[in-house]
Amino acid sequence: MKKWIIATIVLVALAIGSYVVAGPYLAIRGISNAIEQRDTGKLQRYVDFPALRVNLKAQVNDYLVRQAGSEMQSSLFGAVVVGVLGNVTGAGVDTLVTPIGVAALLQGDSVWKRATGDTVGGDTWGPPSPAKPLANTHGRYESLSRFTATTRLQDGRELVFVLSRQGLRWRLTNIILPTQLQP
Repeated sequence: MKKWIIATIVLVALAIGSYVVAGPYLAIRGISNAIEQRDTGKLQRYVDFPALRVNLKAQVNDYLVRQAGSEMQSSLFGAVVVGVLGNVTGAGVDTLVTPIGVAALLQGDSVWKRATGDTVGGDTWGPPSPAKPLANTHGRYESLSRFTATTRLQDGRELVFVLSRQGLRWRLTNIILPTQLQP
């Protein structure tokens, strides 16, 4: 009887371990499927929108400050302009990085694809070809609770998606924008 209990415990531990190891890949697949199906409800399962908003705002604000340079920041007018721009871009990130914002982006993508003829089968009235932003990603573990998936954009720049483990679940918490955005 003890052997069965030990075997059961080992199998359960292996199953949980396999799920944790495969978790980032399952999350990437879930995000890809949700985007292809244009299902923002399903997307919420795999994306931590509050954390993503905070991280993207920080990157955009850093970019603005770097672009403004020290001369602009040292003057009172320049500091006010940088502050106002930071607030405007922060509001833009807050608006877009929500399930409703993502749905609007996907809807715009759908309309654009239909207008340009990028549809399934080439039929103007057919459904738009599905978006596949995570199609050619390669991933790696950076720690037990952080996984990055890198994809190469058409212009050669790289976009890095950061997934973080929250309990047994993996969720998208950051998108590191291309390095050419950063001076």
